[in-house]
Amino acid sequence: MFKDGKAAFWFILPAFIFLSLFKLWPIAVSFVESFMQSTISGRRFFVGFENYVYLLKDDPVFWKSMRVTLLYSLIINPLTVVVSLSMALLLNRPGRHIGFMRTLVFLPSAISMSVVAVIWSVMLDPYYGLVNSILRLFGLPPQPFLTSPSQALWCLMALALWRGAGYWMMFFLAGLQGIPHEIYEAAEIDGARGLARTLKITLPLLSRTTSFVLVSNTAFNFLTFAPVFILTRGGPMGSTNMLMYESYKSAFVNVDMGRATAISSMLLVLILLISLVQLRVTRARFDY
Repeated sequence: MFKDGKAAFWFILPAFIFLSLFKLWPIAVSFVESFMQSTISGRRFFVGFENYVYLLKDDPVFWKSMRVTLLYSLIINPLTVVVSLSMALLLNRPGRHIGFMRTLVFLPSAISMSVVAVIWSVMLDPYYGLVNSILRLFGLPPQPFLTSPSQALWCLMALALWRGAGYWMMFFLAGLQGIPHEIYEAAEIDGARGLARTLKITLPLLSRTTSFVLVSNTAFNFLTFAPVFILTRGGPMGSTNMLMYESYKSAFVNVDMGRATAISSMLLVLILLISLVQLRVTRARFDY
């Protein structure tokens, strides 16, 4: 369509400028800052890899935050993909009320994460919360939820799943509706129906969509901050102290910008490496 490519260049130039200003430039500044250290008086000086060496060798808080972040992502990422894909398969059909059902499932994603966190803090209050009121109604003992080191991280996972599953479901719906109907007709002629059709045809043809959802959701969950900040502040006993919140504490509570930017830089590298592995594993091996 554009023989010389100049028109295409001018179309993408505004997006590239904004991407550079608000994404690439802050990342570069943060990476440079991770090689610096500041004194109480505000004087900055170059320390090389000292911040990284300290994190990797002498910082137990960092390693605990790393374990919490990896555990959180290891569970919530595949769980979100499975739940959102299942909902997409259920809602990918004609029906009188199907549009309403899709809207209802997607609705939590339209609510601000901060608002969602506040609502969940009220619901999960160990004394007057709605969830414990329901448990008492059925004769079950009340739970500590966000005040328990063994339950707080699972509560954050439930919050992330409730808010995010409907959003990622829409991508799976788009992928499902992009599969040519002729493929299903040919499969039905060959005798493929029900679960076999889903496993042998639908899921393989959704590999590109699954790859996108998995990688995007992984990056999103590794950068989780608002629920931790609003609900738990990294507690109790550091059980929800994820890397993004630890970086925030280091920068704005302990005023150690070098350590904070080193954590954020390592987090960025970790996301990049995991994303590359996921893209490699889930890449599509055929076209249709």
